[in-house]
Amino acid sequence: MILSTRQEASLKELYKDDFKIGAAVNPVTIESQKSLLAHHFNSITAENEMKFSSLHPEEAVYTFEAADRLAAFAKEHRMAMRGHTLVWHNQTPNWLFENGQGGPADRTLLLERLRSHIRTVVGRYKDTVYCWDVANEVISDDAADKEAFLRPSKWLDIAGPDFIAKAFEYAHEADPKALLFYNDYNESHPYKRDRIHRLVRSLLDQGVPIHGVGLQAHWNLFDPSLDDIRAAIEKYAELGLQLQLTELDLSVFRFDDRRTDLLHPSKEMLERQAELYEAVFRLLREYRDCIRAVTFWGAADDYTWLDGFPVRGRKNWPFLFDQSHRPKPAYERVAALANR
Repeated sequence: MILSTRQEASLKELYKDDFKIGAAVNPVTIESQKSLLAHHFNSITAENEMKFSSLHPEEAVYTFEAADRLAAFAKEHRMAMRGHTLVWHNQTPNWLFENGQGGPADRTLLLERLRSHIRTVVGRYKDTVYCWDVANEVISDDAADKEAFLRPSKWLDIAGPDFIAKAFEYAHEADPKALLFYNDYNESHPYKRDRIHRLVRSLLDQGVPIHGVGLQAHWNLFDPSLDDIRAAIEKYAELGLQLQLTELDLSVFRFDDRRTDLLHPSKEMLERQAELYEAVFRLLREYRDCIRAVTFWGAADDYTWLDGFPVRGRKNWPFLFDQSHRPKPAYERVAALANR
């Protein structure tokens, strides 16, 4: 374990009585951000390296090298590790849905493959990964269609809606001690909040082994409102499950903002971001009895998936630390809040 020379107070220590403080990482950032990660975070999530296409690109081929490096980093630094993710409509190889003779796989074959994959992956990391995002983003994002519920996908087409319950059952079978989560974005928008609640409620009613709801929390400086975030937390908390913020970042742009003229965030953006991070963490502490972890989808502004999304070529600055890993005003507000 490296010894950090950073001077600012550690987030994981400031919030040790509230919740775990996590960051998404990859094989590059565990090196480029090593000091920052070791000082501030006590949990990590693999950004992409534990997804289906990364681990299992061909039916008879598993590629564990990158994920193993991240798991070793977690062990070396005595960090908890979240597993992300077992079932998703994206980053899933085509072979999974094919029968080998040029046609589509049937339900039985698809579920057999899923069970085998989960047994292999969850079993491999059971001594490192304490929880898994089992099903990721299976809820429809269609706000206009009031009847929409599950997202169209090959999983749904071939296996039917109970592929979700099956994934949780297989994960529990592979590691009975692991906490199992449903994870989604736009989770604080009322239309999707209610669909997520409906899904999780139905899983519980069926006796499916599910232990938590993951709020991705890909938010921006304007949306969602704090009232909507609070309402979502309270709605999910009614289920009696653990909640985690799993992919937190605060983009400085509205989602429909297409501007490309900024080389650096404005002072107004940084101040608004600081105010909002403080307000969010104040809210999260109110619900610390059910919120057990807050994971940022990155650690510092030198690397974020929001660079180039949704506007190609545009830089974003969504975290508490800047491109040189220095604390931003948002960090100062979040740190000061912990001491009150």
